[in-house]
Formats: sequence, structure tokens, C-alpha cells
Amino acid sequence: MNLISIPALADNYIWLLYNDKRQCLVVDPGEAAPVLKVLSDRHLTPVAIFLTHHHYDHVGGVAEFQRYFPVPVYGPEETCDKSATQIVSEGDSLIVLDQTFRILAFPGHTLGHIGFYGAPWLFCGDTVFSAGCGRLFEGTPKQMYTSLQKINQFPSETLICAAHEYTLSNLQFASFLLPRDKIIAGYQSKIKQLRLRNQPSLPTTLHLERLINLFLRCHDIDLQKKLNTYSSPGEEWNVFAALREKKDKF
Repeated sequence: MNLISIPALADNYIWLLYNDKRQCLVVDPGEAAPVLKVLSDRHLTPVAIFLTHHHYDHVGGVAEFQRYFPVPVYGPEETCDKSATQIVSEGDSLIVLDQTFRILAFPGHTLGHIGFYGAPWLFCGDTVFSAGCGRLFEGTPKQMYTSLQKINQFPSETLICAAHEYTLSNLQFASFLLPRDKIIAGYQSKIKQLRLRNQPSLPTTLHLERLINLFLRCHDIDLQKKLNTYSSPGEEWNVFAALREKKDKF
């Protein structure tokens, strides 16, 4: 299987996964044109679309795309009025491209947000980014923290296929909070050079995110000291809430 990140809109990535038969699935097509170009250039045939949530920058290209390729569109209930043809929810599974994908509920960014996991790929929309996480437009801090903890249970080699190129700005925030963290500083320097060459920072691995993503480190006492927010085991979502609020104002 081969994975492609297709830049779209201002900073989105549309993900495309294809097999040796040149069949592919498309994840969160916020616009159709760049996907159609890749399909043409690489002689690929789509068989399905996955939608993680209802925001326009993730579903905006579906209608136009289906004019050319009327394939099944799998998405959460919140996308049922935005071109999803088959509603899926946590506990469901799909077999696409001979690969099994589990559906997981990731409420927080939106209430009905879902992810698609087919090892090693996790298509997580706007739940977790490299070195960051999505804003809370509909859900609560506790919901989003729980969603991130669900992701954190996956194997370390899981490929995090997030939907936005926010890595550098997320690392700037992380290094502001923890300036002495050598791993964050070193990775920030690497990503600066990568982005200067206009290369994507995604996908990332869960192993790396456990080191550089502060939203996965709410148990970290140094982070808690910096936020002046402490928590007993099992209540780290309070630290997450303080961290998310600080990031929103950064």
C-alpha cells in the first residue's frame, strides 16, 4: 500500500491510500481539483471516500468529486447531509482495498468526529496533529482528552495521518512552554528545514508524538508546573484543559 498527502486549501492535507491494483481511497477531500489531478497523473481509480467530520474544509470537495467518481462515502452521522452515503460509528469496521479499518469515536473538535484505523495508518482528521491537537469547537476538554488517550493506546509505530500542516506552529508553542526540552528543540529545527523545502511534516508516528506532543504529556510534572495546574492520576484532563486554553491564546 502507498500513502500520499495531497496539499489543499490553505494548510489541509487530503490523504490518498492506494494498492498495487491502482485502486485508492480518499480521506477528507476538502476540495476536489487536487485529488482529481493526482488520480489522473498516477492513473488511480478511487473506490471509497472516508470523512472524519462535517467541517467544510474536510467535505467541501465531495459533491464535485462524485460527479466523476460516484463511490461510497463513509462518514459519521454529522456528515449525513454533506454527501456521506453510509453512516459509520465506533464499533463498525470496513474492508476497503483488502484492508480492515476500525471506526473510532473521537469527540472533541466536533461532537461526532470519528477516525479510521487500519494498521499502521490512523486517519484522525482534526483530533491530533503533530505536536498538537484540534480546537474544541463543539466538545469538552474531557472529551478531547479521552479521544487523545484512545489514540495513545495504539502501537508506537502507528502512522498519524492528521489533516493539517500545523507542526511548526505547534512546536513553537511547545518550545515556548518547555524551552529546555532537547527533543522538542531538535525536532523544531528539523521541521524548520523541512518546511523551507516545502516538504510535508506528516504523517508522523505515535512514538514521536509521545515525545514532542504536549497534549499527550499531561502527566508530565514539568508541564504541570509550567501551567500551574496539577492533577491526580486519572484526572489529567484538567491539565489538558489548561494547556488547550493557553494554546488558544498563544
